[in-house]
Amino acid sequence: MFKFRNFFLFLTIFIFLFCPYFLIKAQNVEAEVVFDSNQIKNQAEVENTENESVDNQKDDINVRNISSIYLDRNTILKGYTVGAFDNYLKLSLVPGILDNDTEVLIEKISDTEMTFPWMLKKISSVVQFEFVNKKAYDNHKPFYIQLNYDEQDLNYKQVFFYDKGQNLWRPLPTKDFPEEKFVRSLIHLPYARLAVFSYPKTEISGKASWYKFKNGDFTASTVYPRGSVLRVYNKANKKYVDVVVNDFGPERDKFPDRVLDLDYEAFKKIANKGEGVIDVFIDPLLIPKDSFGRVLNVGLGINSQPQIDSVSAILIKEKNWETVFEKNADRKMSVASLSKLLSTLTFFSIEENEGRLEEIVKYKLQDEEYNYQYFNKWQVARITLNGGDELSIKDVVYSALVRSANNMVETMVRVSGLSRDKFIEEMNKIVKELGLNSSTFFEPTGLDKKNVSTAREFALISKTALDKKIIADASVTKSYKFFTRNDNSLKLRYNSSELVLNNNYPDFKIIGSKTGYIDDSSGYCLVTRIEVKGEKYIAVILNSSSRDQSFKEMLELLNFAVFDSKK
Repeated sequence: MFKFRNFFLFLTIFIFLFCPYFLIKAQNVEAEVVFDSNQIKNQAEVENTENESVDNQKDDINVRNISSIYLDRNTILKGYTVGAFDNYLKLSLVPGILDNDTEVLIEKISDTEMTFPWMLKKISSVVQFEFVNKKAYDNHKPFYIQLNYDEQDLNYKQVFFYDKGQNLWRPLPTKDFPEEKFVRSLIHLPYARLAVFSYPKTEISGKASWYKFKNGDFTASTVYPRGSVLRVYNKANKKYVDVVVNDFGPERDKFPDRVLDLDYEAFKKIANKGEGVIDVFIDPLLIPKDSFGRVLNVGLGINSQPQIDSVSAILIKEKNWETVFEKNADRKMSVASLSKLLSTLTFFSIEENEGRLEEIVKYKLQDEEYNYQYFNKWQVARITLNGGDELSIKDVVYSALVRSANNMVETMVRVSGLSRDKFIEEMNKIVKELGLNSSTFFEPTGLDKKNVSTAREFALISKTALDKKIIADASVTKSYKFFTRNDNSLKLRYNSSELVLNNNYPDFKIIGSKTGYIDDSSGYCLVTRIEVKGEKYIAVILNSSSRDQSFKEMLELLNFAVFDSKK
């Protein structure tokens, strides 16, 4: 029995993916009625009582269009398609999907009752279906839905269902039929609110050129990530080829209408070489997840605001210092190595230090010994140096910010022209001059858990620090190497921020970034500053559960900044 059920599921998915025009032909029963507000209210109250076991229960509702279809035992044995609103929504069910008779309610939901994903475009009405008899469906056998959309849209699309419990829209596996303006999906829910959303700038139609690279069924794309499998149709002759994305291109700034650069071996399967450029339609068969578990920047759930699990976060538009997003932004928390931004700012607040970058200084072992009162030697990020090693102040500053080397921060403090105690005093003086009352710093590296601030306050500290070009430049340097002047020993270190290392974002430019972590007391911290069409935004995340999580959520905040910039 187990093997038979797996075979049934496999066959269903196979038909969905590889037989695009398959649709169960069966008895179509359709009725359409409009209830007055009292009828609707009573209906909602009854159904809310009956559906207490369903996660996504219905809201109190105003006047809606409702299609009501009753499926008796004889009907469900035949296989059938249920359609409503001139087949705007269809439910296609094979025999055996339902175990008992049931009424099926299909409703159009007003947009005013919903919130929608901020990074996607809604191109259909919100339609809700419900099997009134919940015992008729056991949720184990998927069935098809077909949903129309209202406007011709040549971007990638998916059907999403609304998860009311989490206030999120969640994607379903979807196949698009753009010429007919509908999509089809698999679902295994007895109740769902559905809508079609398209992904801006993710084209499924355009022009394709060719180039010689790997001599196989490959393509370059600026939109679909490496590893994506695309079925590419030549619109002129309907021939198609399945290709894997293995490169980045073509140059969209020079050829804005070109969506793909096909490997010559793939191109010649659907067109003549001499054509050079052809009109194509793209059917994405597989789009892999990125390192953060998202597909095309969309996670397993999305809504009108970024979904941030970190304890505290804020996104600020620097013009007028406008808060775009916040979560626990005034909670006082440990900021770990983010402290180094303030330390470096303090160093350069001493006017004469700005002209000392090429000055050679000697390393002292006492610089790293300060660190060991907080953690063991092997636990502390540092640059390995010997006492007496010679390096420039620029080497010190860049090592402190690129590598987050704690011993380099202490070297910077020692050569600043101030005593260590006076330097720390100056750090707190700068904080007070900024008008911040929840930020206190006990040492310059961030190893002390008592270095605390809030997301809101540290956003201003970070902005002030990153306004200094030397600090901003160092914070976004992917790697930094230098040679000690006394023995020509090479020191090479890479930036601790994955966002910086992979700084290739089409919609914004990272102009400042710093990570932070000491232990569970601080969690993973991250500050990032970006520029979007001349506007600057700064974001802070405090106490994330993992480094990857902090990067994932920061990227969502930065994309939300792009969204905000378009308002």
